[in-house]
Amino acid sequence: MEKTGNGMGLEQLKKEYEKLQKNEKLPSFKEMNEEFYIEKIAENETDMLIREIRRMVGDKCANYMRFIENLLNPVNAPMFVFTIIKIMSPEDKRTLSEVYKKLMQNEVKFIERDLEYNEQKEAEFIIESFNMWQGIKKDMAKIFEKIEKSHETKPEENNKGYFG
Repeated sequence: MEKTGNGMGLEQLKKEYEKLQKNEKLPSFKEMNEEFYIEKIAENETDMLIREIRRMVGDKCANYMRFIENLLNPVNAPMFVFTIIKIMSPEDKRTLSEVYKKLMQNEVKFIERDLEYNEQKEAEFIIESFNMWQGIKKDMAKIFEKIEKSHETKPEENNKGYFG
């Protein structure tokens, strides 16, 4: 990928990340990119790379938190959410509730990090979030695998309801 516009370019991002990784013991660039799409940072110019990485991590976690919130409390949720909720077991809902609590605590830490810049605390947040994400994604994958299997085995219902 070539450097475009004002961005730093992917190769420069990798070099800068490598320095941070050594200093702060962060996960590898490849791992972080696979989980949190940090290569998008290459499109921007920044003096505080670790802050941008934290924002990418925080954004993904916040998006999942909002999605799970819709599953647990479907007020004004899209219709597909209700289809998922019907299939979920009480155990799945308990698991999602635990995942939600972890994501909520992470969101509070994210906001706290935004209040005052500290490279070491930024790194701690990234490492903690990365480790937390490894467990969360496994829990969610199990639930969605069950949902997918349920869709495959469930016969189509012919609801002749009126939609408008």
